[in-house]
Amino acid sequence: MSFCRWPANWSATAPKKPWCDASTWWGCCRWPARRTHAVWKCCSTAPFRRPSGWIITAKARRACPSAPPQLMPTKGGSSMRLLIVGSLEGQVGEASRMAVERGARVSQVVSIDRALAHVREGAGADLIMIDVRLDVQRLIADMTAERLTTPVVAYGLGNDTQAAVRAIKAGAREYIPLPPDPELIAAVLAAVAEDHHTLLYQDPAMAAVVRLAEQVAPSDASVLITGESGTGKEVIARHIHRKSRRAAGRFIAVNCAAIPEGLLESELFGHEKGAFTGAVARRLGRFEEANGGTLLLDEISEMDVRLQAKLLRVLQEREIDRLGGRQPVKVDVRILATSNRDMEAMVRAGGFREDLYFRLNVITLSLPPLRARPADIEVLADHFSRKFAELNGQPRRPLSAAARALLRGHGWRGNVRELENTLHRAVLLAQGPEIGSAAILLTGAPPTEGPALASASPSAPAGRLPGALVGRTVSDVERDLILDTLHHTLGNRTHAATILGISIRTLRNKLRQYADEGIAVPPPGSGDASAG
Repeated sequence: MSFCRWPANWSATAPKKPWCDASTWWGCCRWPARRTHAVWKCCSTAPFRRPSGWIITAKARRACPSAPPQLMPTKGGSSMRLLIVGSLEGQVGEASRMAVERGARVSQVVSIDRALAHVREGAGADLIMIDVRLDVQRLIADMTAERLTTPVVAYGLGNDTQAAVRAIKAGAREYIPLPPDPELIAAVLAAVAEDHHTLLYQDPAMAAVVRLAEQVAPSDASVLITGESGTGKEVIARHIHRKSRRAAGRFIAVNCAAIPEGLLESELFGHEKGAFTGAVARRLGRFEEANGGTLLLDEISEMDVRLQAKLLRVLQEREIDRLGGRQPVKVDVRILATSNRDMEAMVRAGGFREDLYFRLNVITLSLPPLRARPADIEVLADHFSRKFAELNGQPRRPLSAAARALLRGHGWRGNVRELENTLHRAVLLAQGPEIGSAAILLTGAPPTEGPALASASPSAPAGRLPGALVGRTVSDVERDLILDTLHHTLGNRTHAATILGISIRTLRNKLRQYADEGIAVPPPGSGDASAG
């Protein structure tokens, strides 16, 4: 049997990394929910009791077998592309070798400008590792400005505390101390490679949709996937890609509703340098990035009619024109599209081009809402309860019979997304050996009485009717929501921030503001590493 211990060069007496000190605990030392990369090594010695507030995740366990783990395929089947920004001398070269051994394709550039050019021009990357001595903040700011979403991690000497803190503050998702640890490198790669779009189903209604999806997957036919928000349209799209002949190519998803109308054309088709104000260099569009693979046009019904005409030409001619370009560029892309609207009604109303609709609608997959596939509710609930227990360092608790009955009887207007959020809250609020009905807070339903909520705070403010919000300021409502959530989590800042969907830093700033205004703030819960 294998047990976990600290890497040899790490302290086993305190829950922090060697390059951290008490003054920087808030940022790089705490083990927040979104940084769950494995840092544990396996051996055959006595088991090590982890400090309070630290978690051992499935990623840690996967990164600690007796043999080095193999990197899983990413982005639809191709090996992960790692871009190292900085010199490959010394210990960084060793980290690069470890990544290659685990299946990554490694590229290297020496400067931030070359890194940006590498990503813009289609070579792409699934993960960027940057030397902490370079301007990490500038790289992330430039990528954000150009809507380049590749995750960034920083690396540097393990004892360079201040550099590590600066990188985390600048937006790096992780800091990799040198000399490199093989299990840590493997865990970071596995975390990026891991596919979070797991397809789980049991209900016959969903099984019929999946069978049709798998039947049409090997073809190059366009597929239109419709269904309410939160039903899993992108999950099905990724499943089609994985089952297709293009599985070794890239899967690129573009949310047409999230990108401003004036930028969507450049996002899809790319642009040349100087094509418009802010076009500081040539950038390949999503069609070219997906060449040889699959392009998902998410919420295509929100696309402007004028851009629909250009998209239709691309589908007919199989070529795109970059903004500012002089020559068309041939592309080989399979198109999948999703919508939560009634597309035929939009066509009749003139909101969507009929010819484009017929071009996309070779095959239609209509995803049933969660309330129409009741057998999937408990399957997904069990999955989410395990996932969030692991993610938040909580013990795995089964759902009680009463909790399952509540879940089965709910309408699920938000579908799978609402169920996921409900189970995340339940995992954080549950007490005892099971997740009881008291921890199941359903949208649009009164809270269930029970020990988890009743004991959260005897003085917790009672729920307010919607009409009672009229006449109140947004800041007042926000303050009450934050304080009520803190009461429910027994003062645990980490759990409260997770439920509220804000960062620990934002929550702490709000609480400091309330305290300065003389408002009573619940004290931190026991073992709350984020208190401060």
